[in-house]
Amino acid sequence: MREPLPSSRPVDLGAARLIPDLDRERGWLLTVDGAPQSYVDLDDPTYLEFEYVRRLAHVLDAMAPPGRPLDLLHLGGGACTLPRYAAATRPGSRQRVVEADGALAALVAERLPLPPGSGIEVEIADAGAALRAAPPAAADVLVADVFGGARIPARFTTLGHAAAAARALRPGGVYAANLADGAPFAFLRSQLATFAVHFAELCLIAEPALLRGRRFGNVVLLASQGALPLAELARRTAGDPFPARVVHGEELAALRGDAAPVPEGRGIPSPRPPSAALDPD
Repeated sequence: MREPLPSSRPVDLGAARLIPDLDRERGWLLTVDGAPQSYVDLDDPTYLEFEYVRRLAHVLDAMAPPGRPLDLLHLGGGACTLPRYAAATRPGSRQRVVEADGALAALVAERLPLPPGSGIEVEIADAGAALRAAPPAAADVLVADVFGGARIPARFTTLGHAAAAARALRPGGVYAANLADGAPFAFLRSQLATFAVHFAELCLIAEPALLRGRRFGNVVLLASQGALPLAELARRTAGDPFPARVVHGEELAALRGDAAPVPEGRGIPSPRPPSAALDPD
């Protein structure tokens, strides 16, 4: 059988490239402008290559008893790695994926098609506008994985965004965001202060080396009006190939320090990662 070949294509927001995984017959890495964006194994949607995606999957696993369908809203689609995982592990889930890059979505639909009956609906729209227009109290989990290149756009960092996220979630629902930062964590601290205004409970999931300021990388922020499944998340993340910690309570408050919430219209993008950090976490 002929080996699959890499392919490149211009998309609306850059240049996309699909690279086959030589160790997995139908595994593919999607990059945009050279930055790793998604990894998908078409034969096994439960295989998660990126550590931050694995942590987001742990959130879905801990949200409800195994197999129970969830209503999910995804801001940022890419190759739909996490939606595919949810469709496989929680059949019957209703999932809306908002992707701003129509050409990228068309490439994914052509080369990495979603399984039939997945319950995943991909909408080409601005994620911020889609969130503001979302029906209130309709989502169990809201996943924000929105990047422009390698940075989170400023409009997804403000009090207005946090308020819209809180409005879209059901009581006890969870906002889960993929953030990126490094010491001294000015961006991360500002996000803790911002989401604390609209959510009663917060926690972070991150590798210990990142929390000690030794590297730049991905951090998962969780926010909810109800109790978060902290013990279950700690158990799951500690068992990963690259173990992570769940930070909450007094330790989280100390990390936030005196950071102030980010007013609407005053947001700034997440910091530009060093070139060495463009490898997926």
